[in-house]
Amino acid sequence: MREGARVIGVARTEPRLKELKDEFGDLFFDENVDVTQPNQLQDVLLDAQSRDISGVFINSGGPPAGGFFDPEPDDWDEAYHSVMKWKITVLRALVPYLQKKGYGRVVLLESQSVKQPIPNLVLSNAFRAGVAGAAKTLATEVAKDGVTINILAPGSHDAPAIHRVIEKKASAAGISPEEARKQMEASIPVQRFGKPGELASLALWLLSEHSGFVTGQVISHAGGNVAGLFG
Repeated sequence: MREGARVIGVARTEPRLKELKDEFGDLFFDENVDVTQPNQLQDVLLDAQSRDISGVFINSGGPPAGGFFDPEPDDWDEAYHSVMKWKITVLRALVPYLQKKGYGRVVLLESQSVKQPIPNLVLSNAFRAGVAGAAKTLATEVAKDGVTINILAPGSHDAPAIHRVIEKKASAAGISPEEARKQMEASIPVQRFGKPGELASLALWLLSEHSGFVTGQVISHAGGNVAGLFG
Protein backbone atom coordinates (compact mmCIF):
# COMPACT_ATOMS: atom_id res chain seq x y z
CA MET A 1 0.00 0.00 0.00
CA ARG A 2 2.92 2.31 0.62
CA GLU A 3 3.75 1.65 -3.04
CA GLY A 4 0.26 2.77 -4.08
CA ALA A 5 -1.33 -0.66 -4.45
CA ARG A 6 -4.87 -1.43 -3.37
CA VAL A 7 -4.91 -4.45 -1.06
CA ILE A 8 -7.55 -6.85 0.20
CA GLY A 9 -6.40 -8.02 3.62
CA VAL A 10 -7.85 -11.30 4.87
CA ALA A 11 -7.33 -12.46 8.45
CA ARG A 12 -9.02 -13.84 11.53
CA THR A 13 -7.50 -11.08 13.67
CA GLU A 14 -9.86 -8.12 13.48
CA PRO A 15 -7.81 -5.56 15.48
CA ARG A 16 -4.86 -5.79 13.07
CA LEU A 17 -7.18 -5.38 10.09
CA LYS A 18 -8.66 -2.28 11.71
CA GLU A 19 -5.18 -0.82 12.26
CA LEU A 20 -4.38 -1.22 8.57
CA LYS A 21 -7.73 0.23 7.54
CA ASP A 22 -7.19 3.25 9.77
CA GLU A 23 -3.69 3.76 8.35
CA PHE A 24 -4.36 3.25 4.65
CA GLY A 25 -8.03 4.13 4.23
CA ASP A 26 -9.44 3.50 0.76
CA LEU A 27 -6.32 1.58 -0.33
CA PHE A 28 -7.19 -1.24 2.08
CA PHE A 29 -10.23 -3.51 2.03
CA ASP A 30 -10.54 -5.68 5.14
CA GLU A 31 -12.04 -9.18 5.24
CA ASN A 32 -12.32 -10.57 8.78
CA VAL A 33 -12.81 -14.26 7.95
CA ASP A 34 -11.29 -17.71 8.43
CA VAL A 35 -10.17 -18.92 5.00
CA THR A 36 -10.13 -22.54 6.15
CA GLN A 37 -13.94 -22.36 6.38
CA PRO A 38 -15.38 -23.04 2.88
CA ASN A 39 -18.35 -20.66 3.08
CA GLN A 40 -16.25 -17.75 4.30
CA LEU A 41 -13.55 -18.47 1.72
CA GLN A 42 -16.01 -18.43 -1.18
CA ASP A 43 -17.16 -14.93 -0.22
CA VAL A 44 -13.55 -13.71 -0.22
CA LEU A 45 -12.85 -15.25 -3.63
CA LEU A 46 -15.89 -13.60 -5.19
CA ASP A 47 -14.92 -10.26 -3.68
CA ALA A 48 -11.35 -10.61 -4.97
CA GLN A 49 -12.53 -11.11 -8.54
CA SER A 50 -14.96 -8.21 -8.33
CA ARG A 51 -12.08 -5.90 -7.36
CA ASP A 52 -9.97 -6.85 -10.41
CA ILE A 53 -7.00 -8.29 -8.55
CA SER A 54 -3.60 -8.77 -10.20
CA GLY A 55 -1.71 -10.57 -7.43
CA VAL A 56 -2.30 -13.01 -4.58
CA PHE A 57 -0.24 -13.61 -1.44
CA ILE A 58 -1.19 -16.85 0.35
CA ASN A 59 -0.16 -17.60 3.92
CA SER A 60 -1.29 -19.80 6.79
CA GLY A 61 -0.08 -20.90 10.18
CA GLY A 62 1.47 -24.31 10.65
CA PRO A 63 0.01 -27.48 12.18
CA PRO A 64 1.02 -28.84 15.61
CA ALA A 65 4.53 -30.14 16.14
CA GLY A 66 5.30 -33.84 16.43
CA GLY A 67 7.29 -36.75 15.05
CA PHE A 68 5.91 -39.30 12.61
CA PHE A 69 4.12 -41.43 15.22
CA ASP A 70 2.71 -38.53 17.26
CA PRO A 71 -0.23 -37.33 15.12
CA GLU A 72 -3.36 -39.46 14.97
CA PRO A 73 -5.15 -40.04 11.63
CA ASP A 74 -7.58 -37.19 12.38
CA ASP A 75 -4.60 -34.88 12.93
CA TRP A 76 -3.37 -35.65 9.41
CA ASP A 77 -6.81 -34.81 8.02
CA GLU A 78 -6.91 -31.53 9.93
CA ALA A 79 -3.41 -30.58 8.77
CA TYR A 80 -4.40 -31.20 5.15
CA HIS A 81 -7.37 -28.86 5.55
CA SER A 82 -5.46 -26.11 7.35
CA VAL A 83 -2.21 -26.17 5.36
CA MET A 84 -3.10 -27.35 1.86
CA LYS A 85 -6.75 -27.82 0.88
CA TRP A 86 -7.94 -24.21 1.12
CA LYS A 87 -4.91 -23.02 -0.85
CA ILE A 88 -5.84 -25.36 -3.70
CA THR A 89 -9.34 -23.86 -3.61
CA VAL A 90 -7.89 -20.35 -3.84
CA LEU A 91 -5.62 -21.25 -6.74
CA ARG A 92 -8.41 -23.02 -8.65
CA ALA A 93 -10.65 -19.96 -8.28
CA LEU A 94 -8.23 -17.08 -8.88
CA VAL A 95 -5.58 -18.36 -11.29
CA PRO A 96 -8.07 -18.85 -14.18
CA TYR A 97 -9.22 -15.28 -13.55
CA LEU A 98 -5.61 -14.05 -13.84
CA GLN A 99 -5.10 -16.15 -16.97
CA LYS A 100 -8.01 -14.37 -18.66
CA LYS A 101 -6.40 -11.05 -17.79
CA GLY A 102 -3.08 -12.22 -19.25
CA TYR A 103 -1.25 -11.12 -16.13
CA GLY A 104 -0.92 -12.27 -12.54
CA ARG A 105 1.45 -12.89 -9.66
CA VAL A 106 0.94 -15.57 -7.00
CA VAL A 107 3.22 -15.99 -3.98
CA LEU A 108 2.75 -18.68 -1.35
CA LEU A 109 4.49 -18.31 2.00
CA GLU A 110 5.48 -21.77 3.24
CA SER A 111 8.60 -22.79 5.19
CA GLN A 112 12.23 -23.76 4.77
CA SER A 113 10.93 -27.29 5.42
CA VAL A 114 9.92 -27.37 1.74
CA LYS A 115 13.63 -27.72 0.97
CA GLN A 116 14.88 -29.31 4.18
CA PRO A 117 12.50 -31.16 6.53
CA ILE A 118 12.52 -29.84 10.08
CA PRO A 119 12.76 -32.40 12.93
CA ASN A 120 9.57 -32.90 14.95
CA LEU A 121 7.37 -31.15 12.35
CA VAL A 122 6.14 -34.10 10.31
CA LEU A 123 2.74 -32.58 9.44
CA SER A 124 4.27 -29.34 8.20
CA ASN A 125 7.01 -31.21 6.34
CA ALA A 126 4.45 -33.36 4.55
CA PHE A 127 1.79 -30.88 3.55
CA ARG A 128 3.95 -27.84 2.81
CA ALA A 129 5.93 -30.07 0.44
CA GLY A 130 2.60 -31.05 -1.10
CA VAL A 131 1.75 -27.40 -1.67
CA ALA A 132 5.12 -26.94 -3.38
CA GLY A 133 4.48 -29.88 -5.70
CA ALA A 134 1.07 -28.56 -6.68
CA ALA A 135 2.38 -25.02 -7.16
CA LYS A 136 5.26 -26.18 -9.37
CA THR A 137 2.85 -28.12 -11.58
CA LEU A 138 0.53 -25.13 -11.85
CA ALA A 139 3.39 -22.70 -12.56
CA THR A 140 4.45 -24.73 -15.59
CA GLU A 141 0.89 -24.97 -16.89
CA VAL A 142 0.11 -21.24 -16.73
CA ALA A 143 3.53 -19.68 -17.47
CA LYS A 144 2.55 -18.93 -21.06
CA ASP A 145 -0.43 -16.90 -19.84
CA GLY A 146 1.59 -14.23 -18.02
CA VAL A 147 0.90 -15.70 -14.58
CA THR A 148 3.77 -16.54 -12.24
CA ILE A 149 3.58 -18.88 -9.24
CA ASN A 150 6.37 -18.84 -6.63
CA ILE A 151 6.97 -19.95 -3.06
CA LEU A 152 8.82 -18.15 -0.30
CA ALA A 153 10.43 -20.53 2.20
CA PRO A 154 11.33 -18.57 5.33
CA GLY A 155 13.44 -19.70 8.23
CA SER A 156 13.34 -18.11 11.69
CA HIS A 157 12.22 -14.47 11.76
CA ASP A 158 11.96 -12.02 14.63
CA ALA A 159 8.18 -12.25 14.90
CA PRO A 160 5.64 -13.50 17.47
CA ALA A 161 5.82 -17.10 16.23
CA ILE A 162 9.53 -17.39 16.97
CA HIS A 163 9.07 -15.69 20.33
CA ARG A 164 6.79 -18.56 21.35
CA VAL A 165 9.43 -21.05 20.21
CA ILE A 166 12.05 -19.24 22.28
CA GLU A 167 9.89 -19.42 25.41
CA LYS A 168 9.25 -23.13 24.87
CA LYS A 169 12.95 -23.87 24.31
CA ALA A 170 13.94 -21.87 27.39
CA SER A 171 11.40 -23.68 29.56
CA ALA A 172 12.44 -27.12 28.30
CA ALA A 173 16.16 -26.43 28.76
CA GLY A 174 15.88 -24.56 32.07
CA ILE A 175 17.57 -21.46 30.67
CA SER A 176 16.56 -17.86 30.20
CA PRO A 177 14.71 -16.72 27.05
CA GLU A 178 17.71 -14.52 26.28
CA GLU A 179 20.07 -17.52 26.33
CA ALA A 180 17.65 -19.60 24.27
CA ARG A 181 17.48 -16.84 21.68
CA LYS A 182 21.28 -16.55 21.60
CA GLN A 183 21.62 -20.30 20.98
CA MET A 184 19.04 -20.28 18.20
CA GLU A 185 20.61 -17.31 16.43
CA ALA A 186 24.08 -18.89 16.72
CA SER A 187 22.84 -21.88 14.72
CA ILE A 188 22.02 -19.65 11.73
CA PRO A 189 24.96 -18.83 9.40
CA VAL A 190 24.18 -15.09 9.42
CA GLN A 191 24.02 -15.26 13.26
CA ARG A 192 20.62 -13.61 13.64
CA PHE A 193 16.92 -14.02 12.97
CA GLY A 194 15.44 -12.57 9.83
CA LYS A 195 13.62 -9.24 9.89
CA PRO A 196 9.96 -9.25 8.78
CA GLY A 197 10.65 -6.25 6.56
CA GLU A 198 13.35 -8.14 4.69
CA LEU A 199 10.92 -10.95 3.89
CA ALA A 200 8.18 -8.49 2.96
CA SER A 201 10.43 -6.68 0.47
CA LEU A 202 11.17 -9.94 -1.34
CA ALA A 203 7.48 -10.82 -1.43
CA LEU A 204 6.72 -7.36 -2.80
CA TRP A 205 9.19 -7.85 -5.65
CA LEU A 206 7.74 -11.25 -6.52
CA LEU A 207 4.28 -9.65 -6.63
CA SER A 208 5.49 -6.85 -8.91
CA GLU A 209 5.70 -6.54 -12.68
CA HIS A 210 9.51 -6.81 -12.43
CA SER A 211 9.42 -10.53 -11.57
CA GLY A 212 7.83 -11.78 -14.78
CA PHE A 213 10.70 -14.12 -15.69
CA VAL A 214 10.73 -15.87 -12.30
CA THR A 215 8.20 -18.66 -11.86
CA GLY A 216 7.96 -22.14 -10.40
CA GLN A 217 10.61 -21.34 -7.78
CA VAL A 218 10.99 -22.04 -4.07
CA ILE A 219 13.08 -19.17 -2.72
CA SER A 220 14.63 -19.59 0.72
CA HIS A 221 14.76 -16.66 3.12
CA ALA A 222 16.57 -18.36 5.95
CA GLY A 223 19.93 -16.70 6.54
CA GLY A 224 21.82 -19.53 4.89
CA ASN A 225 20.18 -22.12 7.13
CA VAL A 226 19.31 -24.59 4.34
CA ALA A 227 22.08 -27.14 3.80
CA GLY A 228 21.38 -27.93 0.14
CA LEU A 229 23.43 -26.34 -2.63
CA PHE A 230 22.49 -22.65 -2.54
CA GLY A 231 19.34 -23.45 -0.51
